[in-house]
Amino acid sequence: MRVTDNSLRHVAIIMDGNNRWAKQRGMAGVSGHKVGVERIRDVMSACQDLGIEVLTVFAFSSENWRRPPVEVEALMSLFLLYLKNEAKALKKKDVALRVIGNRERFTPSIQKAIVDAEELTRGGKTTLVIAADYGGRWDIAQAAQKVTQQVLDGQLALSDINENILHTHTCLADLPPLDLLIRTGGEVRISNFLLWQCAYAELFFSDKLWPDFDGEELKKAALSFNDRQRRFGMTGDQIEAGALNA
Repeated sequence: MRVTDNSLRHVAIIMDGNNRWAKQRGMAGVSGHKVGVERIRDVMSACQDLGIEVLTVFAFSSENWRRPPVEVEALMSLFLLYLKNEAKALKKKDVALRVIGNRERFTPSIQKAIVDAEELTRGGKTTLVIAADYGGRWDIAQAAQKVTQQVLDGQLALSDINENILHTHTCLADLPPLDLLIRTGGEVRISNFLLWQCAYAELFFSDKLWPDFDGEELKKAALSFNDRQRRFGMTGDQIEAGALNA
């Protein structure tokens, strides 16, 4: 008998494969990103069907600024359009939108659209987190900076710093811990995404390119997650015993 608490509350996705999907069809890369936006809607709906509380998607990494300027400009335009057009739809679906990452490099219009969308959807039962100009190392570094400032201000002693203190300053600290990280597109790496949060997350790699990854594919990943035993440093026997004695 194997009993584990596999409550799936928080899923994150590295949405990889948009450019390759477009190239396979003789289309410009941005066309793949446009279709990819539709997949976010499908997967968000599937999350709600499964009772998943939080979906975090990797939309634009800190390193993506290195891409060709034409592509970056197209992605920024698509991001702005999404924020303006999608907020009302998310509110109707009782979804709160949050954007994490370094906003300083975005244009004023994008920064304003982020604030407006977050404010409009605040209080939604489920949460969609968009990671934009985000990197896992950046997340940890900015948390360290905030803790350091508390020490300099006399609010914390150096000896007070521990994992829990640092965690409270990471981007997703107030949300349920990450349970499952999915990467589409066939690559097997996490590309500087949610490094702190991935410590005990389950990983699922899909060969599907992101524009082909829909709600049914998410449910397959959820089934795989449900079939795993999460040990958090303990042995399988300890997990079994704990479950039986609960």
